Amino acid sequence: MRFSNKTSSTLSALFAVAGIVLGASAAAAEEGIVIPAPTVDEKPGSAATETAVFAGGCFWGVQGVFQHVEGVKNAVSGYAGGAKDTAQYEQVGYGKTGHAESVKVSYDPKKVTYGRLLQIYFSVAHNPTELNRQGPDVGTQYRSAVFPTNEDQGKIAKAYIDQLDKAKVYKEKIVTTIEPGKAFYPAEGYHQDFLTNNPTYPYIVYNDLPKIENLKGIFPNEYREKPVLVAEAGLGN
Repeated sequence: MRFSNKTSSTLSALFAVAGIVLGASAAAAEEGIVIPAPTVDEKPGSAATETAVFAGGCFWGVQGVFQHVEGVKNAVSGYAGGAKDTAQYEQVGYGKTGHAESVKVSYDPKKVTYGRLLQIYFSVAHNPTELNRQGPDVGTQYRSAVFPTNEDQGKIAKAYIDQLDKAKVYKEKIVTTIEPGKAFYPAEGYHQDFLTNNPTYPYIVYNDLPKIENLKGIFPNEYREKPVLVAEAGLGN
């Protein structure tokens, strides 16, 4: 998912052409997979809000998925893995900054655990067996990566990846990297709430809306119909 400084009319025209090509097969573009819950998860704590950062391809779809998860207070699209001065869409898009398109998830640990967020991430938010790509998007900026915000998250993520690999849940080995100690930087405003604001864009229709349907079908108890939006929660939450 990358576009340069095109006008809105030009983008609309491009998406319209893409829609002709993608059209009928859109519903089959993404397939969720039922996977076991993690055997290792975070312990109940007293914090009202905790944060997690995930990268799994274009942040539009990953953000959209977590915005529909019960217990999530906010999901912000952004960049993680690189330096602050290169956390800009036009630079990240060339794949040379070390950044990955990421989503910072703020959540209520009393309503949804970090382990459950990981389960959703590996099950419906992206394909963790694709190396440095997701679907049509190729490059290290689209890599599958977890950016732990504390030591426990790193241990839980590693244990879960080992668990899923040992169970051979996927045909291929999971390539998700665990990258601690990396700062998160919010993306530009026009990337926030992109799925909700642009539900008819062919890219969204083909690649991302099926993820929302998979979330609803595989995780009915965690699915929330009304998404929590950055426009309402702000970037700092």
